[in-house]
Amino acid sequence: MHRVLVTDPIAHRGLELLEKEKGIELVNRPEISYDELLEVVHEFDCIITRSRTPVTAELLERAERLKVVGRAGVGVDNVDIETASRKGVLVVNTPGANTIGATELTMMHMLTILRNGHGAHQSVLNHRWERKKFMGTELYGKTLGIIGLGNIGSQVAIRAKAFGMKVCAYDPYIPREKADKLGVRLYDSLNEMLREIDILTIHAPLTHETKNMIDEEEFSLMKDGVYIVNCARGGIVNERALIKNLESGRVRGLALDVYSVEPPDPSFIDELKKFENVSLSPHIGANTHESQENVAVIVVQQVIKALKGRSPEYVVNAPFPDLSVLTLIKPHLDLAEKMGRFIVQWAEEGIREVHIEVRGDISEHFHPISAAVLKGILEEVVDFPVNIINSTYVARDRGIKVEELSSEETPDFKHYIKVVVRSDGTEKVVAGTVLEGQLLRIVQIDRYRVDVEPEGILLVLENKDVPGVIGKIGSFLGSAKVNIAGFRLGREKKGGIALGILNLDEEVPSEVLAQLREIPEILFVKQVIL
Repeated sequence: MHRVLVTDPIAHRGLELLEKEKGIELVNRPEISYDELLEVVHEFDCIITRSRTPVTAELLERAERLKVVGRAGVGVDNVDIETASRKGVLVVNTPGANTIGATELTMMHMLTILRNGHGAHQSVLNHRWERKKFMGTELYGKTLGIIGLGNIGSQVAIRAKAFGMKVCAYDPYIPREKADKLGVRLYDSLNEMLREIDILTIHAPLTHETKNMIDEEEFSLMKDGVYIVNCARGGIVNERALIKNLESGRVRGLALDVYSVEPPDPSFIDELKKFENVSLSPHIGANTHESQENVAVIVVQQVIKALKGRSPEYVVNAPFPDLSVLTLIKPHLDLAEKMGRFIVQWAEEGIREVHIEVRGDISEHFHPISAAVLKGILEEVVDFPVNIINSTYVARDRGIKVEELSSEETPDFKHYIKVVVRSDGTEKVVAGTVLEGQLLRIVQIDRYRVDVEPEGILLVLENKDVPGVIGKIGSFLGSAKVNIAGFRLGREKKGGIALGILNLDEEVPSEVLAQLREIPEILFVKQVIL
């Protein structure tokens, strides 16, 4: 008999499924305290949580029988994934359960700001009859731009087309065939799409690449009177630039369900109050009865499969019952993941193909290392947890072609990992190794030999190999109070083109990056955050 403890409230339908399942005893204590849980967790094979219950290392160490942790939701920040993996405990979650809820909230907000629904409602409550004031705009015939054509973005596209809208999208990680099937025009350039649209809606994860993706420059490309809807993640739209463009009238209507800080700073909300056509909600994309029931049902289904020895679809971690193997390959898994994270930021375009080589005495562990590379790449692309169990499948679903090669032979190092990514007409390369069993190093970037610690904030630049360049860079960074922690240089020949890599203590502000790009000797600058 498997004992399952539910530690947070979930929809009744999920509880019913557990109660009816043979071989499972349900204990429902949705208000249990952490201290109480510590005392009883050793009695259970599974716990199902939401965000309230912290699943800590201390808890997992006491959970002698625990086989599965079910997280009713997408985020797993409250679960110590590494300890669960070491203990051989599966962690499962429920990505996609709120797709329709978030889609319909997007459409609600879109209609609200185009038809002034919120203002008209308040006007009638205030005993006014202002029909002329609330002249609206139709969705029909308008061009909708979607950033992120994943599950939610695709569903928004379907509904927008039903309204008679022209739909286009920017998502460098979606195959063109998917867009064609949806009847959506897929742009290779975000800037090109922004010039054409009447309404922008965002359905992308918040990553280093998408943070402040819509900033002053992007707003300047849009038509006057554009409408903005963001029900994805706060921070993708720069809020200072947003206020400025609301004041100028370039943004005619704004709808937000998400904010860079949640709850948002009262001063930001007070600024938004100045504008009539703003529709706000408190991050409620998943707050529908149906979404919450879906979350409960899916997490219970995952838990039952795991307890019955079947394979659940949404596993968040990889259990390592043999800790000696984990200890052996963990530095290489860390390196592989950082290389994936580096190259997805280093590549200027969406990745279509990934070639992974694992050479030397680690080649027998090729599959988890390859999966770790894909994990690092995909974490910058999708808005749900990716791990070395599901990364290969996620890559395939995103239309990314993966080529793999392993060999015991290696040219220069005892062990060696190389990643080549290809986009439409471009190719980027990164290679790395682990020195002395624990020192992670990137040893090649594109055609340059380097020796870089893949950690923290990197400023990577191609420049003419002439005197004075580093001094100019240091001057700009110093004026912005950005400290240089380390510097490495790779070059093919003296006086040619060099690749400089700076380890920094702080992120470089966007305006300073723009100044660096104006230095005549600098050909290319990219900030990479690992």
